[in-house]
Amino acid sequence: MGLREKLAEFKANFEAGGPPYNAPDWIHEPMHRATDELVASGAAANARKAGDVAPSFVLNDPAGNAVSSDELLAKGPLVVTFYRGVWCPYCNMDLQALEAALPAFRELDANLVAISPQTAPNSRRSMRDNKLSFPILSDTHNAVADSFGLRFTLPDYLQDLYKNVFKNDLAVVNGDASWTLPMPARFLIGQDGVIAYAEVNPDYTVRPDPEELLPALRSLARLPA
Repeated sequence: MGLREKLAEFKANFEAGGPPYNAPDWIHEPMHRATDELVASGAAANARKAGDVAPSFVLNDPAGNAVSSDELLAKGPLVVTFYRGVWCPYCNMDLQALEAALPAFRELDANLVAISPQTAPNSRRSMRDNKLSFPILSDTHNAVADSFGLRFTLPDYLQDLYKNVFKNDLAVVNGDASWTLPMPARFLIGQDGVIAYAEVNPDYTVRPDPEELLPALRSLARLPA
């Protein structure tokens, strides 16, 4: 089963009130409303696209080591995924799928990093729980997400739901009171700094299979698709 199907199955179970969340019916309306509003806003159209030059960044990994996109691109293409946080099951399933695809990326000389607004301890937990061998980099205040055109502010009613029902206070999780997140996104950046593949979806429950970027990566490597 591919990632798309796994996420759809998880969503159906979650919205049916199944374990482990056993979510009450009434929470789904505000969650759907927030997603629909973000889709309708057209925010995704402002994100960086294939053919655009990718913003450079230097961010810390969970151990406090600086990671430079320019230095990684000197070694080969770079896959960048934007990760909402350890609290998001859809995001964790996405990271697990990327970890499974990582050997295929590395065969084509590509590196992979995730970028998240969460604090370093939460990123360490994400890496441990999802058994990741690639780093989650700390994007304080979603500054890099903003440079990619991905940052948005959660509406007040969703902030209230997250904080008081899910006990997920993003001001604490992210060490930032702005209540902003990145739209989930995946980019493949060539060594020339140009984005060869871009996928941005304001609906966080929908993610492409990682293998979908392999044709673009093979093209960068001048290998047959």
